[in-house]
Amino acid sequence: MSKQQNIGIRWAYLVVGVIAMLFAGIIYAWSILKAPFASEFGWTPNNLALNFTLTMCGFCLGGLLGSALSKKLGHRVAIIIAAVLACVGFILTSLLQGNSVVLLYLTYAVLAGLGIGVAYNVLISTVSRWFPDKKGLCSGALMMGFGASALVLGKIADGFIKNEAIGWRTTFLILGVALAVILVLAALILKVPGADVALPQAKAKAAGKENFEVKDLTTGQMLARPSFWMAFLALVFLSAVGNSVISFAKDLALSVKAPESLAVTLVGVLSVCNGLGRILTGAVFDVLGRRKTMIAANILTIAAAGVTLISVLLGSLPLCVAGLCLTGLSYGSCPTVTSAFTSAFYGMKHFPSNLSIMTFNVMGASFLATLSTSLMTSSGGYVLPFIVLLALTVVALILNLSIRKP
Repeated sequence: MSKQQNIGIRWAYLVVGVIAMLFAGIIYAWSILKAPFASEFGWTPNNLALNFTLTMCGFCLGGLLGSALSKKLGHRVAIIIAAVLACVGFILTSLLQGNSVVLLYLTYAVLAGLGIGVAYNVLISTVSRWFPDKKGLCSGALMMGFGASALVLGKIADGFIKNEAIGWRTTFLILGVALAVILVLAALILKVPGADVALPQAKAKAAGKENFEVKDLTTGQMLARPSFWMAFLALVFLSAVGNSVISFAKDLALSVKAPESLAVTLVGVLSVCNGLGRILTGAVFDVLGRRKTMIAANILTIAAAGVTLISVLLGSLPLCVAGLCLTGLSYGSCPTVTSAFTSAFYGMKHFPSNLSIMTFNVMGASFLATLSTSLMTSSGGYVLPFIVLLALTVVALILNLSIRKP
């Protein structure tokens, strides 16, 4: 096979990666999957909210595990291990009898969360190696698949759960098996570029290179850089807006007098905008570079929090719709920026482990989202949470403007 043919196959690998990420992203459909546990077992909203927070913790830890497994055993074995963990997690969840909510935390948050975290890290790091010239586009496409899962597979799962002939137990079983099959197929298909493959390299202007030469930094070296902590905290604060709104999007819409049907539809619209934000940010990253893209994403998040706050103050449904769309787009930009920024600033040699650490911003954002929900409950409305979130986005902008060199 010629080098040119080797280069062409990368687009097929990207498609495989997007499909695998679509199935892995089912973990974000928890707002749909949790319904049977409340109705059948009587587990409280706080119990189920804690499960999602723990799932995000398992997901982040899975990223670390995925990096180590990929380095020692190779990407194929790592993805197959991820498939087994996630599949077993979903199957065991389908067998729960309601004896203890802790068992849910162990099966779904620990096993499934850990497995999907491994898959997420290894899939991104493997496919990204084929696109040194299009880091943003590659990251955006993969993230779009992950983000769109809640809408695509979540809707299918919702239909299965409500179908008496199938029910929630069979639905979880189907999801676990389907996820395992797709991940194993992806593991068998995906390859890393060999030494004989001549890939196009990023142009300085398009790749977002600033006034520094990109070096392959180890995770320890990355953690010693102020640039890492500035970007990490900025991403925590920006992601917190999307995480918070996703957790109460339907109720937020109802609070400004949206009809029930429209409120449900807006949750789907939020998911669609989330997916669009991921791929659009990737494309913009390749054209405008790191600095302009991160600042633009930050300003978009400020606008999202600000418009949503005004909609709550005025009780305006049109502004609420606009705020939810902006929130989806801005939230979608965060994971793409996370991946593209990490590779552009710290190189590809240690990318899997570096990405796993940077992805911990999701955990920080989930705890801030829990705080937002507490503020909403204690204050009896959405004004105070959005004032806090708006303030955090402004702090994030200051941090973004301060980032210079690795």
